Amino acid sequence: MEKTCYYELLKVERSAGKSEIDRAYRKLAIKYHPDSNRNDESAVEKFKQATEAYEVLSDAEKRGRYDQYGHAGVEGVHQYGDVEDIFEAFGDMFGGGGSMFGDLFGRGGRGGGGRRRVRRGADIRCNVTLTLEEAARGVDKDIAFRRRTKCETCEGSGAAPGSKPVTCNTCGGHGQVIQSAGILRVQTACPDCEGAGTTIGNPCGDCRGSGLENKKAELTVTIPAGVDDGMRVRVQGEGEASPDGGPVGDCYVFITVREHELFKRDGSHLILQLPISYTQAALGAEIEVPTLDGPELLTVSAGTQNNEVFTLKGKGIVDPRGGRAGDLLVQVFIEVPKKLTSEQERLLRELAENDHQSVLPHRSSFLGKLKTFFETEA
Repeated sequence: MEKTCYYELLKVERSAGKSEIDRAYRKLAIKYHPDSNRNDESAVEKFKQATEAYEVLSDAEKRGRYDQYGHAGVEGVHQYGDVEDIFEAFGDMFGGGGSMFGDLFGRGGRGGGGRRRVRRGADIRCNVTLTLEEAARGVDKDIAFRRRTKCETCEGSGAAPGSKPVTCNTCGGHGQVIQSAGILRVQTACPDCEGAGTTIGNPCGDCRGSGLENKKAELTVTIPAGVDDGMRVRVQGEGEASPDGGPVGDCYVFITVREHELFKRDGSHLILQLPISYTQAALGAEIEVPTLDGPELLTVSAGTQNNEVFTLKGKGIVDPRGGRAGDLLVQVFIEVPKKLTSEQERLLRELAENDHQSVLPHRSSFLGKLKTFFETEA
């Protein structure tokens, strides 16, 4: 099903700035918030769509990819199946210090329900280098990296074995406190428990109370066919663990593609520079040229000019967003030999005479011509 333009969803122009996008999303989020539209599935769906649009347009990098490639350029963006995902992913936006919505939706973002908000685990980045052949065909790559996972000793609680976290006295376990300044009420993270809702008197010795430990991870990542240099592949749920029981983050694999000794890449097209002789250019020829799929026969027409380009359809690289394969563009350049056999020279001189072309005499040297020049001057 075709998706609606994100700018149309937020009702802003493509030239809109960040503050204008924030205001537009805030207006829609208030209008379609689930607590204000109970049992209205259409409102919930609009709430999720507006949030997805905001996630892209409020991020400069994602917005740039969206402006250039449309929805295909942001395929890895979170598509929310449940509104709880939104509150977990956007954290402080729906309540907390610096929140776009302040105390509008209450603690934790759900109409004053008092539920402590949990944080999503951090995303991590890995780098993978591919050959052009691997990028074109797709490949499974083994990667190794380090990430923080739930501490096995304390099972993620942060407390030493035999003890446990206790409810924070400052916030009563909510993780948030409300500060008043005149008529203003601002909700912020609790300064004592830093939003956790609990404090640890006897921290775990292995993770030092964080509930997380650093471990090596090994994964096999499937890289789709057609990826290009600078693209990334999202591996969901393979990032770092949440410090307070929330969802695990994601792993983003950034792609680097090595330069190829024969081919240059231009999007989904490949460019090959092919040397040919002047006789092949003049008379035409059938030449076997390399492609990523093996040798292919190319017909060079008679009278081919230097730098002329021939196209082999579908012999480029497939579009990773589901499009067709590009083409192989063969650019020919005519090589002139530096040395000739006596027979080659004889035939070329006959050709030159036939074409009434002026060429240097066979045995004429620079010094000989120079001597003739001075004799003429005298």
